[in-house]
Amino acid sequence: MNFQTRSSRAVRIAAVAALVGLAPVAGFAEPTPTIDNGLSSYPTARDLQGLSPAGSYLAARHASADRDAGVAASFYRAALRLNPKNNDLLDRAFISSVADGEMEEAVKLAGKILAIDKTNRVARLVEGVHALKQKKYTAAQQHINQSVRGPITDLVATLLSSYAMQGAGNTSTALANIDKLTGPEWYPIFKNLHAGLIDELANRQKDAGVRFEAAYKLDDTALRIVDAYGRWLSRNKGPTEATALFETFSTKVPRHPMVLDALKDLKAGKKLPAQIDTPQAGAAEALYGIGSSLTRRGGEDLALIYLQLALYLQPTHPLALLSLADLYESVKKPQFAIKVYERMPANSPLKRNAQIQLATDLDSVERTDEAVKILEDVVASDAKDTEALTALGNIQRARKKFDDCSETYTKAIDSSDASKPSWVLFYFRGICEERSKRWPKAEADLKKALELQPEQAHVLNYLGYSWVDKGMNLPEGMAMIRRAVEQRPDDGYIVDSLGWAYYRIGDYDNAVKTLERAIDLKPEDPTINDHLGDAYWRVGRTLEAKYQWTHARDLKPEAEELPKIEEKIANGLPDLPPGEAAASVDKKKDDKGG
Repeated sequence: MNFQTRSSRAVRIAAVAALVGLAPVAGFAEPTPTIDNGLSSYPTARDLQGLSPAGSYLAARHASADRDAGVAASFYRAALRLNPKNNDLLDRAFISSVADGEMEEAVKLAGKILAIDKTNRVARLVEGVHALKQKKYTAAQQHINQSVRGPITDLVATLLSSYAMQGAGNTSTALANIDKLTGPEWYPIFKNLHAGLIDELANRQKDAGVRFEAAYKLDDTALRIVDAYGRWLSRNKGPTEATALFETFSTKVPRHPMVLDALKDLKAGKKLPAQIDTPQAGAAEALYGIGSSLTRRGGEDLALIYLQLALYLQPTHPLALLSLADLYESVKKPQFAIKVYERMPANSPLKRNAQIQLATDLDSVERTDEAVKILEDVVASDAKDTEALTALGNIQRARKKFDDCSETYTKAIDSSDASKPSWVLFYFRGICEERSKRWPKAEADLKKALELQPEQAHVLNYLGYSWVDKGMNLPEGMAMIRRAVEQRPDDGYIVDSLGWAYYRIGDYDNAVKTLERAIDLKPEDPTINDHLGDAYWRVGRTLEAKYQWTHARDLKPEAEELPKIEEKIANGLPDLPPGEAAASVDKKKDDKGG
């Protein structure tokens, strides 16, 4: 990764560090660091200039807490240069460099760590992968075999060392190394897949087929197993068998881009190349496969190491790129995911998927114009791309361009499979129509969504609330909202809908009780605070009402709501018309049995 212009975050961190660095701090004793997730710009030499060890360390810790490994690694390395005998700084600089994918720097630090502690497993793994990349297969085996600690690392070490053995020309030894590995019930899937890939590298095609078939029988929904086996079939059995395999997979996982690409090539009479063509690509595949599995099991820290190492060996591995970006999204760092999506090769079948998700992340960091342009380009290349149209509609809806999103969702609905209509698209278009004040169309869409997905909580809530707010179908609307709350009792927005529905029908006591519960669930939402203020006012709790309105104002409500809130803070709510006031009194009597 090349050094980039420093980010504004790096500048802020450097400023804080420069101030704190004026005061000497004795030692840097801290708990063992967790692995920092990040892919960001580096601070420049100017940012680091003049910082004390304490200042650099504090800046690094601040960046680590913000999961910005690139900045953290730079500051840790700066602190290490000022205090080169501090082993804790060395370890932190190393881990941050690995997490950022800065592997050449990580390799240098790994060597220093192993000179002090020969048992450091992560340093051994990094040195082993580096040696494998350099085709130094004996050194690779020596390092990798010392990186073992438990079931996952044992499997990784076995597969990587086996690829190193194969690279050295010892295929039989490599396969025996895999076969003797024992462990959890999920080991055989990985063992058979990678043994088959090693057989292919050695041109042992018959043995490879046996291994792939065994892996396929264990899991016929695993993309990489289906892909490896299908490619083998296309060269060793024929296009009919390979096509049948991919089409069977498509019935379980429809329209996967890599499968569609394989089927297109088979239809054109092409034989599909093997999934890997070097030991390095095989090791990258092993690291990707286990790393992507860990991202779904709560093992983000270890997954990050494996995915970065996979991309060190094979920088354009499309699935590793997608998995790494997805990992960043899971820890709410879309700015880092953006950089990964931008690395997707233009010729990859997954480029379109990466572009759609890239646009979503760009929008989330306020780069909406770029996001819209990307999606419009995707749609221009395929006017019936339902996924791209939906993503574009979602951005337009979030940005309150309701006429635009209604039109976009209409295109998505028209482009989707008529035999499998999506309730989500009708629901989203209904929201856009309602916000555009086209209620009859909105109502029809919301009813259609509910027809397609009966008892869907969000649709029940939106349609029921809209009816109550318009004073129509009150019993049915209230019943819908109550059913939505029963399904999602901890959803503050849905509970707010019920509270506001009570308010709209003049049941202010129940409105207060319900809105207070909504506030407990979503205390920082301006709309819920505003609603509770209104309910407090109607039951005579005027001081509390003004407090809630003031809080709602301070929480940055929508621009059109702010003047209304300020008017209520100044003057309260107007008195109810006599008829409504009488109805409210009668309701209180009814609630008390009187």
